Amino acid sequence: MIEISKVTKHFGEIHALEEVNLDIATGEFISIVGPSGCGKSTLLRIIADLVSTNGRVTKPERGAFVFQDSALLPWRTVQKNVELLMELEGVAERKEKANQALAQVGLTGFEKSYPHQLSGGMKMRLSLARSIVLNPEYLLLDEPLSAVDELTREVLQEEIHEIWKKDKFTSILVTHNVAEAVYLSNRVIVMSPRPGRITHIVGIPFQERTQSIRSTPEFSSLVNDISGKLRAWK
Repeated sequence: MIEISKVTKHFGEIHALEEVNLDIATGEFISIVGPSGCGKSTLLRIIADLVSTNGRVTKPERGAFVFQDSALLPWRTVQKNVELLMELEGVAERKEKANQALAQVGLTGFEKSYPHQLSGGMKMRLSLARSIVLNPEYLLLDEPLSAVDELTREVLQEEIHEIWKKDKFTSILVTHNVAEAVYLSNRVIVMSPRPGRITHIVGIPFQERTQSIRSTPEFSSLVNDISGKLRAWK
């Protein structure tokens, strides 16, 4: 479980977050949406201990972060990029574990390739493989699909869902794409403009995620409802 209590953040005169409180159950997938600059990414970085706060965050020990920029090392092969964190932690059988993670994201056969030889979608798959290879208890995703085309985005959404369904690590996604949030999440958290506060928490009732749910009235209704909450701030 991740517990966020009274998280407030200032950057000089900029008031980024105000009294954010949220409990996230073990194995839950939530998405955070809100206007640009409302502190969504700052909240992720606070959870990851990359940014300080005078609030409190209680979380499991092992976490991983998937950044908007895939943050790959261009001089390392695909396989060696996945092995990096294992090298730093002295994990044995790195090649076998890396190959398993690459298979999970559909990159088998690209082990010896370099990042510049990969498409945008493949780079994000590689970043995801690197994040899950050590079996994190929670996963933070900061707009990881924002740089790919719409078709690739939907395919990657399905792959992220399948990985989550298999491993059930607690997941927090920041996204501007409301349909993406509805497709992937158990709950969608709506934040206000800066200073960011939680204004709405929307439960998502779908038990299974397939392409077909995107065309259902229930899916469209949820997307429209959350989008309407966001438009109210404009």
